[in-house]
Amino acid sequence: MESYKIQIIETVVVIAGYIITHYITKIVVNNSLKQTHLQRGRRKMIVKATHLFSFITATILLSAIWGLEQNEIAVFVGTILTALGIAFFAQWSLLSNVTSSLLLFFNHPIKIGSTIKVLDKDYPFEGEVTDLTYFFVHLKTDEGEIITIPNSILLQKSISVIEKNNT
Repeated sequence: MESYKIQIIETVVVIAGYIITHYITKIVVNNSLKQTHLQRGRRKMIVKATHLFSFITATILLSAIWGLEQNEIAVFVGTILTALGIAFFAQWSLLSNVTSSLLLFFNHPIKIGSTIKVLDKDYPFEGEVTDLTYFFVHLKTDEGEIITIPNSILLQKSISVIEKNNT
């Protein structure tokens, strides 16, 4: 067979493997994390991280199949990392929000569905946490407003978690 036909077959195999891996990891990770009683939002973040890892792996395999040399890949990765570094330096709060989201995810008592009160001197407010993203926490107030708070600000402020009484 000609070499490009072999490359096409290998590409189809890698893409099919990626799709199969995508669905299998989603099912396996969700089932195993349900047994540990993690919240749905946290399970979604772990599934996204595993999908990102499998996508990067498939991309590296495809670049190897189609003959990209290591120095070409290194130049590309170096360029991307340099651009990201400049972007993060220009927007350092962006990086701090991503880091804060990891701290909130693993070490903070707030969860999706929790009612919290932000104890700010000038503008105190309270609401139910509806979403935790990489950059913001979304709160829904009793009046129906949606308030977005940057994750880094949430770590800087004092917060009171309000427990609801089931009456």
